[in-house]
Amino acid sequence: MLTAAHLLTLLPLIIVGSTAVVAMLWIAWQRHHAGTALVSAAGLVVALLVLPLTYPAASSPPLMQVDGLAVMAGALILLSALVTVILSHHYLTGYIGPREEFYLLLLCATAGALALVASDHLAMLFISLELLSMPLYGMLAYSFRAERSLEAGIKYLLLSAAATAFLLFGMALIYARTGYLDLAGLTGALVDAPDAWMLAGAALMVVGLGFKLSVVPFHLWTPDVYQGGPAPATIFLATVSKLAVFVVLLRLVLAAPVFSSEWLQTLVTVLALLTMLGGNLLALFQANLKRLLGYSSIAHFGYLLVAIVAGNTLAMETTGVYLITYLVTTLAAFGVVTLVSSPFRGEDADGLPLYRGLFWRRPYLAAVMTVSFLSLAGIPLTAGFIGKFYVIALGVADSRWWLVGGIVAGSAIGLYYYLRVMVTLYLPEPGMRRRDVTNDWGSRLGGITLMALAVAILLLGVYPAPMIDWVRQLSMG
Repeated sequence: MLTAAHLLTLLPLIIVGSTAVVAMLWIAWQRHHAGTALVSAAGLVVALLVLPLTYPAASSPPLMQVDGLAVMAGALILLSALVTVILSHHYLTGYIGPREEFYLLLLCATAGALALVASDHLAMLFISLELLSMPLYGMLAYSFRAERSLEAGIKYLLLSAAATAFLLFGMALIYARTGYLDLAGLTGALVDAPDAWMLAGAALMVVGLGFKLSVVPFHLWTPDVYQGGPAPATIFLATVSKLAVFVVLLRLVLAAPVFSSEWLQTLVTVLALLTMLGGNLLALFQANLKRLLGYSSIAHFGYLLVAIVAGNTLAMETTGVYLITYLVTTLAAFGVVTLVSSPFRGEDADGLPLYRGLFWRRPYLAAVMTVSFLSLAGIPLTAGFIGKFYVIALGVADSRWWLVGGIVAGSAIGLYYYLRVMVTLYLPEPGMRRRDVTNDWGSRLGGITLMALAVAILLLGVYPAPMIDWVRQLSMG
């Protein structure tokens, strides 16, 4: 039974859901692109402002656990969704066709992500995951007149259905063995060593969530979907969706003993090595910037799987720090692609040759992309270095030397293709094809947001103490 305390705890989720309803009614009454974007952004800001009121929670609602991990992930989800709304407005201004429904889909997916990171019951986990995934099908296929966008939506739909089948089968095996679906019940029922059925169920759930995280060898959909989907939808998929799925996987590992069994840790270790090395190696040969960033995202979540293998309190802190640095950097990198693509009809400006000489036309925009790629490479004085340092420190502290070696090797490989993109920005060629942003991009909210993200990358790299203290406080809670 829901009480007033429960409703207070659910307030950010209620606000986001109410904003989606208001946006839907607004669209039905009058189509107004700027107004719909403003309503969506306002709802996300209000939800973000009330989020601190939910922690520490006197009691959590049924099927959910509103703890420090959920609050931290919720804040990152709302911030990422807000940035996506801002960049979407800039991108969709030149779109031919209905534009307002994109924000409705984004709000529904954000509500699903907020519920997913607080899930304390396997049924809630499944419902939230579907609420997150289903709007993404429409977001990825939103530019349906472009063949690649429709292909991206269909591919993500089909492979997500396969992942859901694995996930449900794994849940069924675990329920058949224990009779529980809540994580507290699973913890109490598994005092003894898990048997083969339990391990099979846990492995199937890891496979199902691995599809969503693009873990090798379940990654084949990622480059095509990233390339074909509209840039704002790709931003949301690379940030909010992956963050929410990873947090719920970490919650399973920390709560249910079967997910921390030695056999399953060995499986995840192998997947982590394949992911961090495979993602970087495949990115070497990419001439498409969105595909390159897709493979880079695969590699980064391979690094972060070290936290899943470790499965301790330091793993929570490492996850928080790495996700913050990853989100800020990814939003900045994809944000540049979004702004450069927005004034044009048809496909996004994702070919690497289109960015050749960008520095000589838009030096500040090239600087944002340079800073973001330096951070992705883990160069000191950027946010990415702090995140990678934490992951390596976690691997060393837990004596996971194979994973530490994989991180070092993957980072060395990644340095090549990150530098290749950065060098391209400063090498003009006569007669080259050019894509450019509008002349007033710097005075628009999207451009200001990108500049703020670049400054945040540098600040977090130079002075990460406030971020670390905030993450540590919520992790201890």
